[in-house]
Amino acid sequence: MAIAADADVTMVESDHRKAAFLREAGRATGCRSQVIVDRIENVQLDPAPVVTARALAPLPRLLDWTHPLLAPDGYALFLKGKQAPDELTDAAPGWHMSVDQISSRTPGGLILKISDLRRV
Repeated sequence: MAIAADADVTMVESDHRKAAFLREAGRATGCRSQVIVDRIENVQLDPAPVVTARALAPLPRLLDWTHPLLAPDGYALFLKGKQAPDELTDAAPGWHMSVDQISSRTPGGLILKISDLRRV
C-alpha cells in the first residue's frame, strides 16, 4: 500500500478482522484507501484501471467477479499458484484476454497480468 500513496485504493474483504488490518495498514502507510467489508460478488463499484486478487477463486470465477470492476483499458493482476496454466485453459472457452505470465518470488507462484478482457 505504501507504494500506492498517490492512488485511490478500494479493497474488498469479507473477513472483518482482515478488513480492520487493511484499514490500519492504509492509515499507517498514508494510502488513500477504502475497505469494503463484503464479498466481491456483492459489491458494485466504478470500473478501475487495475484490479488485483490473491487466493480468491479459480480463474473462471475470478474473471466473472472482476470483469465488471475492470475499466476497458485496464488490467488485472492475479496471484496464482501451480494451477495457473490449468485455470487459464479452463477460462479460455468463455473469455478472450491477453495474458502475461510473470514469475513470482514464491516458489510455484505465478502472477497473471490480464488485459483486453472480454467475454466470448
